[in-house]
Amino acid sequence: MSFLSNVSSAVMQRILRGRNPLFRHAGRWDLTALIHAADPQAPRAQRHLWLVGWLQWLRSPPTRRTADQAPQDWTLQRLRLFLNMLDNQPEQRAKVVGLLQGVVCELDAAGLWVDFGFSPRNSFWDELSERLRLRCLPASADTENLGALFLLLFPNASSAQWLEHIDDEMLGRLRGLMVQGNGLSARTALLDALALHAAHVHLMAHSSDLRVRLAKVPGALKPFEQLSTAIAELRQAVSGVDLVATQQSSNYLRALLDECRRAEDHVNAHLDENGISVHVIFLMEQLMERTLRMDMMLDLLNAPDPAREVIRVMVQLAQGGRSGRSVVGLFEHHFARLARKTAQRQAGTGEHYISRTRAEHFSLLRKALLGGAVIAVTTGAKFALSALSLPLFWSGMASAMNYALSFIAVHLMGGTVATKQPAMTAPAMAGKLVGVHDDELALQGFVDEVTHLLRSQFVGILGNLLAVIPVVLLGHMVAWYAFGTTLISPETTNYVLSSHSILGPSALFAAFTGILLWLSGLLGGWAENWFVLHRLESALAWNPRIHSWLGGGAAQRASRWWRKNIAAIASSVALGLLLGLVPVVASFVGLPLEVRHVTLATGQITAAAATLGWQALLQPGFWYAVAAIAVIGACNLGVSFWLAFRLALRARKIRVQDRKLVRAAVWRGVLRQPLKWLMPPAST
Repeated sequence: MSFLSNVSSAVMQRILRGRNPLFRHAGRWDLTALIHAADPQAPRAQRHLWLVGWLQWLRSPPTRRTADQAPQDWTLQRLRLFLNMLDNQPEQRAKVVGLLQGVVCELDAAGLWVDFGFSPRNSFWDELSERLRLRCLPASADTENLGALFLLLFPNASSAQWLEHIDDEMLGRLRGLMVQGNGLSARTALLDALALHAAHVHLMAHSSDLRVRLAKVPGALKPFEQLSTAIAELRQAVSGVDLVATQQSSNYLRALLDECRRAEDHVNAHLDENGISVHVIFLMEQLMERTLRMDMMLDLLNAPDPAREVIRVMVQLAQGGRSGRSVVGLFEHHFARLARKTAQRQAGTGEHYISRTRAEHFSLLRKALLGGAVIAVTTGAKFALSALSLPLFWSGMASAMNYALSFIAVHLMGGTVATKQPAMTAPAMAGKLVGVHDDELALQGFVDEVTHLLRSQFVGILGNLLAVIPVVLLGHMVAWYAFGTTLISPETTNYVLSSHSILGPSALFAAFTGILLWLSGLLGGWAENWFVLHRLESALAWNPRIHSWLGGGAAQRASRWWRKNIAAIASSVALGLLLGLVPVVASFVGLPLEVRHVTLATGQITAAAATLGWQALLQPGFWYAVAAIAVIGACNLGVSFWLAFRLALRARKIRVQDRKLVRAAVWRGVLRQPLKWLMPPAST
């Protein structure tokens, strides 16, 4: 429970203490006070508070208890004591019965059966705001909504578990306190709730977001349209007390609900092919949950022992109510599909960054050399922009544009920046983990993929650094012989070496940069999903204005080009903005955050060494900065890969059952063929 929920509970207890010392001890006199506090004529809020206090008294642990005593043990003991005491005090029993039955009759049952656990407006963001409200604001006991009161009576998943352990004798006595008549009104309430659920399900299925997806499958909408008729037939059978007809109508309604749930497969297939929409996922999830709730209500309607079935339903609702208020759970559940699809798209891209043959190995090296050469130019542009002494924000924006344009140029020229690889290769690696714990071939395949990945990552970093160093030196020579100046001033040289020293916070800043690298890959996958979801590929090809402006052939080519490059361009722009602006924004709030990108850092250190000349080799600060390059590279790649890998595992719901087994297999591969980790075998 949240802090404010605890405060709300404490306030209710204090109110009850104002009249009776119910919570002083767990003994007989507290029970006496509790029974005498029951007043069927009290205001509604006071009666609800008595009910909350009664359940809290039942569940509260005794002052002395044995180590092996389970919570349900003392709860059931107190319940039996409570019932026995009522049997011995007819006058007080009448008051308790009047209070409990009055509460049951006055409450709106639809608040529990229809509304509890569901969003009131079928919107993800409305549901998020509702959960935040429930978490942050105290609830009132002055309510006629049974669902709202249910949250106060059973505030967490374990608060109702003791109900499952009630024996038949005690359950019958408890039912006698709360239920009057033959239960016809309860069955009527259930039928009314079923009809309301059917209306909600029909409305959601025919909303524009789901209808266009279901209408593509012949007959997919038909079961939704038949729900109301099936419930009307069930109502007629129940009112006629025809058990055979009731069972037949219930079975028919269950069959329709099964057909409704099969529609989820059609929607999922459409989402996987045409892009993930969190709103559509939320709508479909709400629809499926409502059909399951209707199944639960049919079980209750046809149960041979309704009291026992009510207990089972209350326990399920209490467990679902807790998860239904979790803000983190809402994001994890409904963004899982988006994360999984993003991971799949990144995995497809990541396959291009993994070399498996010598030809691919040297091709990746050439791409890395090209990427390093472009980053060297980026380093020179960064120094030129720093010399302009722009205001802080505009300096950050200029750096962001410099980085973004450089990364885009690398992509368009066919090069690669090694630090962008982990965000793409990690999801590809996660996909190889399926079944490794019980399949020796799958385990060996994963070890081979680890080999290919590390080898590819090594050659990518090596190519970037082998290119950035000579190109920066060449730029320094051009500046010196053409303009008589160096790339950076001596003052800047000292700052570059000291700020990149391994003795400083370079490792921390490099790890922070790894987070930004991971975020840029995630945003690139999200942008690609958004592009597909909104059918921009088709819009670029067939929009009348674009078609007439570019011509049919050019529009088709532009459409295919954007579809192919949208993820890379989006991740490049995102990474540039993150590297350039996040430190600026952090400085506004006093956070001394900086970025440390291994290729950019190598270019800056090279420029500083070129300015100092051969004297740089004699300065410890230079060697401290050189040593930091390895640390920066490891942090950049390690943090980015770890975050992307973890996200891909959670999105795919993969759990490695025996991590020691995987680690041992990897080490065996290293010891058996160490050179294979540096160069692919000649035969491949």
